[in-house]
Amino acid sequence: MTWTERAVSRESGPEGGRAVEVGPVYLGYHVFDALTGLLLIDGARSSMGGDCKPGEQCEATAEIQLPPEEGRYHVVISPVEEQVGWFYECGSEYLLLEVASSQESVTVQRVRRTTRTRMRVRRILRSLFRAFWYPLRTLTHRYSLIFSMVRRDVLGRYRGSFGGAAWTILHPLLLMLAYYFVFSVVLRVRFRAEQGSAGFVLYFLCGMLPWMAFSEAVGRSATTVMDHGNFVKRVLFPLEILPLNLTLAGLVTELFGLLIFFVALVALGAGIPATAAYFPLVLVPQFLLTVGLCWFLAALGVFLRDTGHILGFLLTVWFFITPICYPATALPESYLWLFEKNPMYTIVEAYRAILLENSPPDWGPLATLWVVSVAAFFGGHAWFYKVKKSFADLI
Repeated sequence: MTWTERAVSRESGPEGGRAVEVGPVYLGYHVFDALTGLLLIDGARSSMGGDCKPGEQCEATAEIQLPPEEGRYHVVISPVEEQVGWFYECGSEYLLLEVASSQESVTVQRVRRTTRTRMRVRRILRSLFRAFWYPLRTLTHRYSLIFSMVRRDVLGRYRGSFGGAAWTILHPLLLMLAYYFVFSVVLRVRFRAEQGSAGFVLYFLCGMLPWMAFSEAVGRSATTVMDHGNFVKRVLFPLEILPLNLTLAGLVTELFGLLIFFVALVALGAGIPATAAYFPLVLVPQFLLTVGLCWFLAALGVFLRDTGHILGFLLTVWFFITPICYPATALPESYLWLFEKNPMYTIVEAYRAILLENSPPDWGPLATLWVVSVAAFFGGHAWFYKVKKSFADLI
């Protein structure tokens, strides 16, 4: 291959003139760890095989020494001018050898000509591919393990109690009854002036449906990696499914709450509206937003152990700034634009529109919710995937 020779200008002489000096150029190599990119060996220099003018080609021979440990390495072969710099660091082409070393043999898996700019573009494209494909791969390739762990989580939560699996329905029902007593009976909150307590129940239950799934998953996410510390040191266990399991377990709780809600609709004579067909358009971004936040908080909880305590307070505040127990019209009108930035505000209002008011969701906020949820989904996974290698050192 052809390399561009580097020239070095130095001031010399009493007149302060400039003389161009080209120092001796050798053939050198660097050995990097393929996984971490850490420089392991700055190899010995070899002769370029005589004078090689710019644009010319010449043959050179070099012996490469690899680390004694088994592993995968990247070997960069490039001319170097001592005390000046390496040609490949200045933008010239270089040879890149991808090598696998074992006790029995050394295998050169790939040889290519490239530059640092090309490799930088390649890394960016590879990172983008991973950012979009790896979260989807987690869902498609690990579905049996995910199903098994979600089932164990839901059933094991109440194992040994007298109610057993019935608590999956009783827990959200009792929680809803408690909030109903406080806000409808004691505080006499009404979503509409003409509504009685029955109307409040429907609007309240409808707002609680997405919040139950969201708060249950997010509230447990900060400690999920710590709670499964025995899995962290298992190289083959996919840690990224732990926050995903929390999200799906929360959706199971919402499913039972949704059954209670539909029974209440039928019992009160309202029936299930046709606009309920829009439900998947709201549920999918809700799922993406929840699992994205769970991935982010699960990783953060390993580094900052106070995350779980802080999160409990933040979820309480989040609950009361979301119009679940009261109508959105009760919020200060001058600050309503700020409350509308809350993604749970959009989700709750969309639930009520399609399940109670027989109207489609507000498409503008819903489109914004989709954008935010997709960004949270891929961004949360990218953060979790990037830092999960450090978990074993911290647990």
